[in-house]
Order: sequence, then C-alpha cells, then structure tokens
Amino acid sequence: MKLVYVFDAYCGWSHGFSGTLREVVSRHPDLPVEVVSGGLFTGARRVPIREFGYVQGANAKIAEVTGAEFGAGYERLIADGSFVMDSEAAARGVAALRQAAPARAAELAAALQDAFYVDGLSLSDPATYRKLASKAGLDADAVVAAFEGAEAQKAAEADFRRAAELGVTGFPTLLCVDGDHVTPLAYGRADVDEVDRRLAALNTL
Repeated sequence: MKLVYVFDAYCGWSHGFSGTLREVVSRHPDLPVEVVSGGLFTGARRVPIREFGYVQGANAKIAEVTGAEFGAGYERLIADGSFVMDSEAAARGVAALRQAAPARAAELAAALQDAFYVDGLSLSDPATYRKLASKAGLDADAVVAAFEGAEAQKAAEADFRRAAELGVTGFPTLLCVDGDHVTPLAYGRADVDEVDRRLAALNTL
C-alpha cells in the first residue's frame, strides 16, 4: 500500500494542501509516497499569468481556508502579469528532485511550491533548482543537470500519463493505492484528520 500524490507545482490549491501532506507523511512514515506531476499549464494554457484573472481571488480563498502563505516575491509576479507558468518545466524539476532523493519527494514538492508561491522564483529556471537542492543538502550540480536532461523530459511526460491513467482531473488529489485498488483520500483540500479517517476506514475493510 502506498500514497500517490498528484499535484501541479503551479496550482494554488496544491500549495494550500502542502501542510496537510507534510502532516500525513509525518503521521505515516511507513507509507511510501509517490509524487506525480499533473500538467495544469501546458500547451495553449502556457500564457502570461495576467490572462488568468481569477488567480488573486482564488489565492485569497486558499490562504483563508488553508493558511498557506503567498509571499511578496510571488505578489510581484502577479502585479507584473507577464510571467508564464509552464507545468512541463516544473514537472521536469519535480523529476530531477525526485531522482536525487526519492524518499523525500513529498517534502521536495512542497519546497518547490514555496519557491514559487512565497519567493516568486520561476520553476523554469535552473537556478531555482540549484537553490532548492543546496538548501535540501542535495548535489546541486546533479539536480540541475537532471533538470536540463532528456530523462527529466521523459519523466514529466510519464507523470502526465500516470495522472490520466489514475483518472485524476483536478489538483491536488491524494490517493491510496493498494495493488489494483485506488481509493481517493483527498481532492482539492482536506485536513490531516479527514485523511486519517479515510485511511483508517481502509484498514478496517
């Protein structure tokens, strides 16, 4: 049995869910966590952030409901409006970090979201991954090389396929996967006690 966390690094509700995910991982150290990038802003959706007029209102709601922080660096990006969110690049970054420290994938996914939503760093910029890797005590050169390499591109595409195969249509989604059995634990938002109750119910079946 394992947890599968399907998210997008450029999804505000995924950022809001990071605290719950940290708590779930902390309470269940025995459960492996597979982190999958979903691909929210790809293809025709890779446009300047100003074209998503709902973003600021949504972020205010996310902060109110989850307590997630949206920092000054990120607010500057919103105010400027020209930044382009590219989920394919972010998925390559997730793949590079995941490769460097597979057991810390959930922690690193949350750190990646903080880099964007708190510090306002681009998830398309190799320097962002150098900074994250160094802070996490990983080999920064190796992480940057992986981010820029062909394998990360393949991993990103595989993640998008995996999310689709799991039937995930929105982010974040937390699933429990046990063999062929896939059970949703959280969709959009949930607190750690809700997730725990759903896990406990599975264990009594």
